[in-house]
Amino acid sequence: MFAVRRTLRALLTLWIVVTVVFVATRISGDPTYHLVPPDTPEAQREMLREQLGLTRPLIVQYADYLSRIAQGDLGHSFFSGRPVVEIYFERLPATLSLAVPALLLAILAGIPIGTLAAVNLNRPVDRGLMAMSFVGQSVPNFVLGIVLILIFSFALQWLPSGGAGTIEQAILPILTLGIASIAGIARLTRSSLLDVLGQDYVRFASAKGLPPSVVILKHGLRNAILPVLTIVGLQVGTLIGGAVVVEAVFSWPGAGRLLVSAVLQRDFPMLQFGVLAVAATVILANALVDISYGLLDPRTRGVQS
Repeated sequence: MFAVRRTLRALLTLWIVVTVVFVATRISGDPTYHLVPPDTPEAQREMLREQLGLTRPLIVQYADYLSRIAQGDLGHSFFSGRPVVEIYFERLPATLSLAVPALLLAILAGIPIGTLAAVNLNRPVDRGLMAMSFVGQSVPNFVLGIVLILIFSFALQWLPSGGAGTIEQAILPILTLGIASIAGIARLTRSSLLDVLGQDYVRFASAKGLPPSVVILKHGLRNAILPVLTIVGLQVGTLIGGAVVVEAVFSWPGAGRLLVSAVLQRDFPMLQFGVLAVAATVILANALVDISYGLLDPRTRGVQS
């Protein structure tokens, strides 16, 4: 039953996303002004609108769009005429080359930082780490990216300010994407670990004379990690969404920059599929989090079944 409910909820979410994006694109403006020169006669523009199917009633366009999705036809770009799926997946590896390292960085740095803060509760280390985490979560990606460029590219001249193709060019975008995720994971790890360390079984383990590292890692962090999994799953969507801004700042040729171009050019099919792909990624990540809950904590399996 859990799998059925989860699937139905995912399909409902995708339908809402598809509907909202479809309506938003249609009220955003006329794409023909980006497809032909400004001095093109209105009669020719109208012919182009008819060819693109934009002159039909909105409800007819919507029904046709849903029908084509059901048949696996996700549309062709207004500008290149190529299938939007093909274009998107050509750009996706570039985005994943930023998002995956950023997520790994967030996990490998965020959990130790949160643990260190928890075991040094209310000490200068704890206050300093949580202050930095607060700043990391508060600063928007585009601001952080510009600051990193000013420091590491212009002031220190250690790293390039943009482009793609080398490891050096990927460092600043990965840091920009990862810092907010590091902060979020660190804060949740601290909170969850403090809650677990206050439990009787952890105090009993400490009273038996077990080394503090064993108490914290085996009895504390192992049981505190489940809530952290939730935010890790959510960070997948945050990173994919944040890549839209970060790729624009660093001129990174990924799927995020492709979506920015689709918005500016009003390439409806490309934008619709891009947003749908991001939504599907977030839903899949959350489903994997639910599965991992069952694997790590057998007590949740009865609830999910």
